[in-house]
Amino acid sequence: MTNTTTMKRLALTLLLPVGLGACGNMTRLSEIGRPPEMSQISDPTKDVNYRPLTMPMPVLQVAAPQAGTLWRNGSRAFFKDQRAAAVGDILTVLVNITDTADVKNGTTATRTSNESMGLPNMLGLEAAVPHLFAGATASSLVSATSANGNVGTGEVKRNEAVTLRLAGVITQVLPNGNLVVAAKQEVRVNSELRELAVSGVIRPQDIASDNTVQHDRMAEARIAYGGRGQLTDVQTPRWGQQVMDAVLPF
Repeated sequence: MTNTTTMKRLALTLLLPVGLGACGNMTRLSEIGRPPEMSQISDPTKDVNYRPLTMPMPVLQVAAPQAGTLWRNGSRAFFKDQRAAAVGDILTVLVNITDTADVKNGTTATRTSNESMGLPNMLGLEAAVPHLFAGATASSLVSATSANGNVGTGEVKRNEAVTLRLAGVITQVLPNGNLVVAAKQEVRVNSELRELAVSGVIRPQDIASDNTVQHDRMAEARIAYGGRGQLTDVQTPRWGQQVMDAVLPF
């Protein structure tokens, strides 16, 4: 192998990590001297990562119309319901997560054993034991002792609290009437951009009269709270360190 080939391979190896972080670095370099750019308001269903949701549905049963009644089958009230019900309607998602865990576990195990064996009398053959086994006597041929001890302790402590009010849009009405909701919000303070996102499936009857729904009534909930900017950059390890942490085996 020539020196030129070796140098090319070495240069390629050194440039590979640079290519991995090039996209993120270009975004950060473009925002030097100004706060992070907010994304444009857009249709959530047009996002490249958007996928229509499919879930098991019950068999659709159409109720027969009834004569002589003011009640319409499928209605939730005599008058028009002002709560979100159709694609494009807006409702507010209330997120109130308080998660606390305190687990302690302790284990102590101790074992001690003693074993001994001898042949004080065996048809007179016990007199030959000292000659066959140096230092042994017929009364104590075998003696064994053992001790085992094990102590283990473990402790887990976690305390998380997230409180959010986020307006979302109904993106899909499932065949059984359940609603798919997607909510996203961006807040920029100085040079730090906070991103909030909530999505999931809710039942129309879980929407309160003030057009809000609790996050614990949301199935397949996905809640994200993060951001980017100067403070996040300081708190995040450099991409080179992240690559080395993922590659190095020690």
